[in-house]
Amino acid sequence: MVDKNEQDSSGSAAAVTRIRTAKPTQPRPERPPVLSPNAPPVLVKLSPPLGVRACQFMWVLSFLLGAIAVVFYFVVREDQLPLIVETIRGVQSDRPDETYDKAADIVYWSVFAGMLALLLVQITLLISFMNRKPGVRWWQFLTLLFQALFFGLGRELVTGGEHGEQLQQLLAGQLVSVILALLLSNLPGAMAWSARRRDVRKIFPGSAGPEI
Repeated sequence: MVDKNEQDSSGSAAAVTRIRTAKPTQPRPERPPVLSPNAPPVLVKLSPPLGVRACQFMWVLSFLLGAIAVVFYFVVREDQLPLIVETIRGVQSDRPDETYDKAADIVYWSVFAGMLALLLVQITLLISFMNRKPGVRWWQFLTLLFQALFFGLGRELVTGGEHGEQLQQLLAGQLVSVILALLLSNLPGAMAWSARRRDVRKIFPGSAGPEI
C-alpha cells in the first residue's frame, strides 16, 4: 500500500514537472526608458552669435565716446559759453547782454542734459536688446535720430572755438558707432537670435545628446 502511494506521488510530481517544462517561457519585459518623451524643455544660457556680440561692442564703444564727449563738454564750458553768446547775438543783436548770457546758459545746459539723457536711454535699451525684448531696435533707431539732431545742432551752436574740433570728432565717432551697431543688429543671425527669445534644450530618447 505504501509503495502504491509513493508511486502516485512520484507520478504526480513528474506530471507537474512535465507541465512546468512544457509551459512556454515568457519573454523578459523591456526596461522602461529613463527619459520621458514628454519631458519639458530646459532653459539654458547660450552665448549670443558673433553678429550680436559685434553689435554689443559697437554700442559699448559709442557709450565710451559719448561719456568722453559729455565730460569734455563740461570741462570746456567756460570756453564754449562766449561762443554760444556770439552765435545767439548774430541772430538778434538788440538785446541786453544779460539776456544773451542767460540764453547761452539755457542752450548749454539743454545740450548737456540732452547728451547725458540720450546716453542713459541707449544704455537701458542695450540691456533690453541683450534680453531680447521685442521692438527694441525701433527705439534704438529713434535714439539715432535724436543723436543726429544733437550732432547737427552741436556743429552750429556748441562746437566752435579751440576745442570745437575735438568735440565734433567725439560726437561723430559716437554717431558712426551707433549706425554700425544698428546695422549689425539687423543681420540675419542677430534677427534669428532675437526672434527665438529664449534658448531651450530638450533631450530626446534615443538621441546622442541634447538638442537645442
